[in-house]
Amino acid sequence: MSVQTKSVGQIALGWWSANISKRETGHARGLSARLRRAGPIEALSEKAVHELGQNLSVGPAQADKLVRLVCLLSEVREHDSIPLARRLGGSEPMLSSLRFQRLMRAEELELVSLMRRAIMMSDRRCNIAALASDLWNWDDAARTRWCFHYFGADAPAVDFKEKI
Repeated sequence: MSVQTKSVGQIALGWWSANISKRETGHARGLSARLRRAGPIEALSEKAVHELGQNLSVGPAQADKLVRLVCLLSEVREHDSIPLARRLGGSEPMLSSLRFQRLMRAEELELVSLMRRAIMMSDRRCNIAALASDLWNWDDAARTRWCFHYFGADAPAVDFKEKI
């Protein structure tokens, strides 16, 4: 698979695996710690962040999305096949329904802190590719998918905007 045909999720998972997942190394531990505490300028000062940005073909207008992505990916300790919303919800939710609703309504600044809390509540384990893809395009489609996953259902492939 060439770089040009990889999805945002696949590219982010590869980056996370190469730079953050191996917490037993000083490099991965250090980068992860710096990104967890980083503001936008500090995050953009990391060479690894620019490598991800190049792989995603990020321009200056998308720097905020890149910072949000790397700072939140640095919170995840283990890749899992289960999407974060599914891990948080279900019959015995880790994240209450009210907190989940707040997360779904969150704007940019609040989104990062609420998402960070949600990642921690999931034992810092989720599907990295799915999380990265949703964070990159945090829109109504992503939120709809999260709502279905939180309640344990598969999201339909129908665009609800067209039906309403």
